[in-house]
Amino acid sequence: MTRYLITGGCGFIGSNFIRHLLATEPDAEVVNLDALTYAGNPENLRDIEAHPRYRFVHGDIRDAETVRAVMRDAQVVVNFAAETHVDRSLLDAGDFVMTDVYGTFVLLNEAAKLPAGQLRRFLHISTDEVYGEAPPDRSSSETDRLHPRSPYSASKAGAEMMCLAFYETYGVPVIITRASNTFGPYQHPEKALPLFITNALEDQPLPLYGDGQQIRDWLYVEDHCRALCLVLERGAPGETYNIAAGNERTNLEVATKALELLGKPRSLIRFVSDRMGHDRRYSLETTKLRALGWSPCVRWEDAMEATVRWYRERRAWWERIKRDPRFQEYYRRQYAARLEQSSGVPPP
Repeated sequence: MTRYLITGGCGFIGSNFIRHLLATEPDAEVVNLDALTYAGNPENLRDIEAHPRYRFVHGDIRDAETVRAVMRDAQVVVNFAAETHVDRSLLDAGDFVMTDVYGTFVLLNEAAKLPAGQLRRFLHISTDEVYGEAPPDRSSSETDRLHPRSPYSASKAGAEMMCLAFYETYGVPVIITRASNTFGPYQHPEKALPLFITNALEDQPLPLYGDGQQIRDWLYVEDHCRALCLVLERGAPGETYNIAAGNERTNLEVATKALELLGKPRSLIRFVSDRMGHDRRYSLETTKLRALGWSPCVRWEDAMEATVRWYRERRAWWERIKRDPRFQEYYRRQYAARLEQSSGVPPP
């Protein structure tokens, strides 16, 4: 058996990864450590909570004693645990520093204390946003200088530096992945695509920052999970791998496609004042990952259809989240004033 410690496994990508791992690796035993913040939802793994090779532990990666206990037998660590929403980092950056940087340090520090040879891999999940804005004529590669432009991306870059320091100094077998915009089932409705979908289902406006021409590369969560498993199998410690599917779309295209699939009018789109430090384009060069044998399996159009269908068929899941006072307070702070001043016409 291979004993995995997954942190942040009740979140979006973490829960999809755990489900994928148990379905595809019959020798995998999974311990899921999650603090169950607003974004950690036990319902995301309700269908496997009684699985004989799965165990949930409620705890925080910033708590060294808890981390030490759950990591004691681990052979593979996959760190999803993080504050991840850019908009929230603009409202309050402190939690991002404490979880993303200090929490990662605690995990690495405990990993460094394990008996020699026990830990095979420490996979740290990062983001394309650490590169900052990609130039219009090329994609970001793993050797590019990091240039984070938000508290969120800065916290993830800091976590990466900590990972590489523990690899160089203590020999912790760290691998880093930087992925593009991931989407699919179980994504929290504060994020752009599920916010568009769920607002449209409620006939509420879709807030679109600026002119909506910001470009992102959209990666379906199943393809992301496949890439992570391959990196764990074939990736080299001390290395970083970009993960992207080559689906560059503007935010306006994504919002329009969601409305089309739901049969809702384009008039629901509201162009609102842009957020601070909003990067215009993210784009990743993925030759290094593809050399390991990975390529995306799901077309963007098919993934969009599947994602829209999932939210349409699971209203109870996301309605409960959107009724939570924490979500309503965030939405009020982030969008209320912007929507009052919005229009259906993009700014010049």
